[in-house]
Amino acid sequence: MGRPAPGGEPAPQGAPDTSVEDVYATRLSRRALPKRRVPEREADPVAVLALIRDELAMDGNSSQNLATFCTTWAEPEVHALMDACLDKNMIDKDEYPQTAAIEERCVRMLADLWHSPSGGAAMGCSTTGSSEAAMLGGLALKWRWRKAREAAGRPADRPNLVCGPVQVCWEKFARYFDVELRQVPLEEGATGLRPHQLRAHVDENTIGVVAILGVTYTCDYEPVAELAAELDAVQRDTGLDVPLHVDAASGGFVAPFVHPDVVWDFRLERVASINASGHKYGMAPLGVGWVVWRHRDLLPEELVFDVDYLGGRMPTFALNFSRPGGEVVAQYYNLLRLGREGYRAVLESCGRTARALAEKVAALGPFTLLYNGQGALPAVSWTLTDPEGAGFTLYDLTELLRLRGWQVPAYPLPADRQETVVQRVLIRHGIGYDKIMLLADDLRDAVHRLSGGDRRASQQPGFHH
Repeated sequence: MGRPAPGGEPAPQGAPDTSVEDVYATRLSRRALPKRRVPEREADPVAVLALIRDELAMDGNSSQNLATFCTTWAEPEVHALMDACLDKNMIDKDEYPQTAAIEERCVRMLADLWHSPSGGAAMGCSTTGSSEAAMLGGLALKWRWRKAREAAGRPADRPNLVCGPVQVCWEKFARYFDVELRQVPLEEGATGLRPHQLRAHVDENTIGVVAILGVTYTCDYEPVAELAAELDAVQRDTGLDVPLHVDAASGGFVAPFVHPDVVWDFRLERVASINASGHKYGMAPLGVGWVVWRHRDLLPEELVFDVDYLGGRMPTFALNFSRPGGEVVAQYYNLLRLGREGYRAVLESCGRTARALAEKVAALGPFTLLYNGQGALPAVSWTLTDPEGAGFTLYDLTELLRLRGWQVPAYPLPADRQETVVQRVLIRHGIGYDKIMLLADDLRDAVHRLSGGDRRASQQPGFHH
């Protein structure tokens, strides 16, 4: 009996046995893979898998991608759970009630982790990432502001949102939902929004202020408690009651475990809502974020839809509808698997590695550290001390490191510090001390070459036999 044909039926008796046909001798492998038109015929699944894997090998090595906050490593058990949830639609809570229950458990755990005063009564949900979660938080701010304005008989057609150097998702929110984004320029020496800047930007049309726990550009925390205190003072002086949303995309899964004394969450009455990314320092696979409101009343009921779907009636308030449940289940796995002790151990290890790299960077000579891995995210950021006299740019350094497979981004800071170009390295779960020391060696060699004015390819023979 021959190998089963692609359709699942055994090959006819007496047909050639193709069970040992080499992947690279199949019909599919003899030409470029189809790119514009669905092919007419079926193909051997083993060959399709191998050839697509070949293409994927052209991507960079994710473990050397030091630009991304996102999870690039997971335990085998996470892979097994993701496979088990391949067919589970997160939105279909009637058909998959246990997956829905796991989502609710995660929301409650995060509400507790972030000191929600309403505990289990806090409202929240999973999303496809912190960008969607941020937009839901922004929408709730806008709707509450609009209802208050209409109730007072005042116009509600010019809402604005005040923030510092936020991630691009907030720019998308402002454009998509017709909100003026008042992005406060950076002051000299500052890497984020500062409390004394608020009064010049908030007014009766301000739907809220966004504070960042883990600034994308430099990885430090904005002073959330001080921002909240300033908004309290603004209310006492002017009567303006401006809520605070904390974008904790990265820091929401860091600060509770390694910086418990930093007050940034629902311990501050001014904080109305928090978003975080499960697939960053939450260590879940790509595709999950979280948003939690201080209490149910802060989520306008007009934003919640009751949907009849596949035999059940359920509330939903996410921007997306059908989406996989595996990432949510994997998040729950991590919360159970690591616990507070485990998250603390992993993140403290990442922090030690970051600080060790910061020492290496500082010792090289031409750099000034902007953030040394102490007190916020496990990361390092730096700039050239003398950009004119260095003889090279950080963009040159990025390209030279790329020859060794490292992805270390260089980019300008936001306005009004756009003349300052920085580099940033993020230390995540799965990136160990030894690997970062290898990066430090390559960084030292690259600086040595560039400082000598050498930007050419190394003159070494590339053929030895």
